[in-house]
Formats: sequence, structure tokens, C-alpha cells
Amino acid sequence: MRFCVPIPCFFSKIPFRDAVARISALGFDAAEIYQWKNLNPDEVRAACAEYGVELLSMCTSEFRMTDPQYRALWLDGLKESCIAANAMGVGRLITQVGKDTGAERAVQHEAIVETLRAAKPILDEYGVTVMIEPLNVLVNHPGYYLVNSPEAFDIVCEVDHPLVKVVYDIYHQQVSEGNIIPNLTKNVDLIAHLHAAGHPGRHELQFGESDYRVILKAAEAAGYQGACGLEYGPTMPAEESLTEFRRIYADLL
Repeated sequence: MRFCVPIPCFFSKIPFRDAVARISALGFDAAEIYQWKNLNPDEVRAACAEYGVELLSMCTSEFRMTDPQYRALWLDGLKESCIAANAMGVGRLITQVGKDTGAERAVQHEAIVETLRAAKPILDEYGVTVMIEPLNVLVNHPGYYLVNSPEAFDIVCEVDHPLVKVVYDIYHQQVSEGNIIPNLTKNVDLIAHLHAAGHPGRHELQFGESDYRVILKAAEAAGYQGACGLEYGPTMPAEESLTEFRRIYADLL
């Protein structure tokens, strides 16, 4: 399993280049970011090349997909995010689908599907994968629309495009629905990226109720070939937390 370090979780207060240098020094070869507009693409590429760290993913600049009146805005945001991704050497974009508008769920579901179908020419042009993300509403994201992974998988199947996938956040789905291993392993072809954190608390993996060694080995056995982002808030200094992760889960590296 390949693991990547979300820079905002661990190194948000230092320059990008310094963050990448620390990630490399800790033995990781992959990172991810969220917001990209404050970054210089040339500097990002240079830093990643210098330290041998691949920037795997970042977020789109727009998230509202449940309301059709924002479709054009989301598509414009997708295009500018794809251009930025190409410039920075990033192959995947995470997008949230937006809040529950109060309309019937079938109506909002269809709005998401139609928005992603409209995105196909943009994705084809830039060769970037867009990943929708189910989130939990019980702890972290009240009012969000897309909560359960089966609906996310249904959306991807309905869109039916190789560059539209799911980012499966194990922490969020543990909060929302459990049943992690069956939902993950039966849908590995629809998942382009994983996120992980311990629940409760969203801290280090070893401090939660989920046995990540079992989960991630099951994902690999099912054919998952992507990476897993360590998207948690460390309870100890960043370097110590990531070093401890590598010690505990050495058999997964």
C-alpha cells in the first residue's frame, strides 16, 4: 500500500517546498493538498522533483453540485482546477457535492449525475480524474448531501466514465455506516483514492476502533492499487506522528 501525507494536516504553517522536504525525509513519496490557488505550479513541480515526492491529489475550487443552478459555476471551477492540476503534475481532483438543498433526494442525486456527465469533455481534455467524496454528517459535516458510500458508487456507475471515481474515506464511512471491508472490497474498481483516520477523534489510526491493518490488507487483496492518504489531526508533533505510523504499520509499507 502506498501512503500519502496531506500537507494541510501536518505541515500547514510552513512553505510547500519545506513541507515536501519533510515528507521525503520521513520516508514518504506522496502528498496531497486541498486548496491550490496560493501555490506556484513551477515551484510545486520543482519541489516534488527535487525531493522525489508525487503530489497525488488536490481539490476542485467549486463544490456545489446538488443544485443545478450552480452547474456552470462548478464546471468552470473544474476546468480551472484541471488546468492547475496539469500544471502541477496532479492526476486527481477531490470534489465534494455540496449541501442538502432540501429538495427530494432523487432530484439532488440526478443533479449530481448530470453535472458529472457534463464534465466528461473537460476530464477527457485534461486527463484528470475527479473523485466525489461521501462525508459524515454526525460529527464533521452537518447538512452535507452525500453521506453513504453505496449512493456514491451508484452515482459513479450512472455517470459511467473512467475519469469519474470515488474517494473512499474510511473514517467518514466508519462514522456514517460501518461495513467498511465489504463496501470497500466490492467496489475497488470505483475507488481512486482512500483516506484514513482513527474514529472517534479523527486522530492517529492506532487510536481508533478500526483495525486499519485488516482493512488495508483486505483492500489490497481485493485489487486496490491506489494510495491511502493519512488524513487525520495528529495528537503529537507531525514528524513524531508520521514516524510512529511507519513503525506500527511497517508491514503495510
